[in-house]
Amino acid sequence: MGGDRAPASTVEGAVKAVREYGCEVALVGQEDRIRHELVRCGGVGEKGIEIVHASQVVEMDSESVAEALRQKKDSSIRVAARLVKEGRAQALVSAGHTGAVMVAAKILIGSIEGVDRPAIAVTAPSRSGQVVILDAGANVECKPHHFRQFAVMGYLYARTVLGVANPRVGLLSIGEEDSKGTDVTREVLKVLRETNINFIGNIEGNDVYSGRVDVVVTDGFTGNVALKVTESIIELLKQALTEEISRSLRRKVGWLLVRPAFDALQKRIDWAEYGGAPLLGARECVIICHGRSHARAIKNAVRVARDFVGRGVTDVTTQEIRSLAEAETRLVG
Repeated sequence: MGGDRAPASTVEGAVKAVREYGCEVALVGQEDRIRHELVRCGGVGEKGIEIVHASQVVEMDSESVAEALRQKKDSSIRVAARLVKEGRAQALVSAGHTGAVMVAAKILIGSIEGVDRPAIAVTAPSRSGQVVILDAGANVECKPHHFRQFAVMGYLYARTVLGVANPRVGLLSIGEEDSKGTDVTREVLKVLRETNINFIGNIEGNDVYSGRVDVVVTDGFTGNVALKVTESIIELLKQALTEEISRSLRRKVGWLLVRPAFDALQKRIDWAEYGGAPLLGARECVIICHGRSHARAIKNAVRVARDFVGRGVTDVTTQEIRSLAEAETRLVG
């Protein structure tokens, strides 16, 4: 029920996911509105679609999500999280209030033992394929050990889901030298160098999409700003290109020749193609979608959830975090 285009896009995207990926989806929300959208998109009677009624909605402009979730025990986000907690669903996918999803996940689903703060991990295109950026907004202020947890989880996600044998991990800073950055990032640099991952050191903003690394580690404040700036630049370039093409007939004719290449590029950099971002560190699969998600983005978010569950990301992360904690205990001892 959350998101700028809900419930229309959510329902349509879910129906497409069921048809294309063969998975099962429970649509959680106000039943009458969901059924109306199922009729509209031809999903009535679709095998693999279930409706779970939830009478309340956590609005996008809610000031206190914790209070909203306490007051609205039958909200769609809370009911969906409860389905996952009870084992009736294996993943939670939502384009609703990000803070509410994170709070519901923390309260009802819980975190992996050894993970203090789950992180939003966004997958984006890079010159060498794809790059995982985390945290993308869940944790504004972080301590060095939080960064270490982000790095380990990002490393495991890139290896398990993206198929990178030994992912290269970089710490986002304002220079490659060890002396650059804040007091916190300089301390994080030392911590990550002692962590058993392929850590290459500091990277700058121009390295995020260069292909130099497979995982970018930063705090939620910086990560969210960086991603929003990236989105705005892409939108600006699209708009500017459209304006320039329309200036003359010659340019319009030339556009017909290059359009296939442009369409391929647009698909490669379109955030909707990457669906949603997993909340790494949650005890079960939680996928957070962009508030502007349309049906294609929702469909792809369901695909991300399917791959996440199918490849056992949570199990792998749980085991690796436990092994890391045991190794540190032996060193201290």
